[in-house]
Amino acid sequence: MELPQGLARFNRHVTNPVQRLWAGWAPTFCILEHVGRRSGKPYRTPVTVFSAEVDGKPGVAILLTYGPDRDWLKNLTAAGGGRMRRYGKTFGVADPRVVSKADAAAHVARRWRPIFARLPFEQAVLLSKTD
Repeated sequence: MELPQGLARFNRHVTNPVQRLWAGWAPTFCILEHVGRRSGKPYRTPVTVFSAEVDGKPGVAILLTYGPDRDWLKNLTAAGGGRMRRYGKTFGVADPRVVSKADAAAHVARRWRPIFARLPFEQAVLLSKTD
C-alpha cells in the first residue's frame, strides 16, 4: 500500500515543518538531510526509520510510505548518501538500496521487527551508517 500523492504534497508543506521540530529526537523518527540533485539546495525531511544491520554494519531502514518515487530518495541516490539526525545525534548514511519490506525486515533490529512487520507498506530503503 502507498499513501496518496495528495497527502504527500500536504505533508511536505504543512506537516513536515512541524515534524522537523521533534523528529530528530523521537523514537522511529529522524530528520534526513540531503542535497537537491539539480538545485544543490539542502533539505531536511522527516521520515520513519528503524535501526538495522546492513551488510554486517550498523544502518537504518526507512519505509517508503509514498513509494520509491520520492525526491529525497532520488537526492540520496544521486549523492550516494546524506546525513541523518536521530535521537539528537547526527551521522552519515550511504549506499541507499530499495528493497521489499520482507527483505528489509530481516535487517531490522529484533526489538523493532514486530512493529515494522505490521506497517502496511511494500518497500523500504536500507542505508548504512558512515560515521
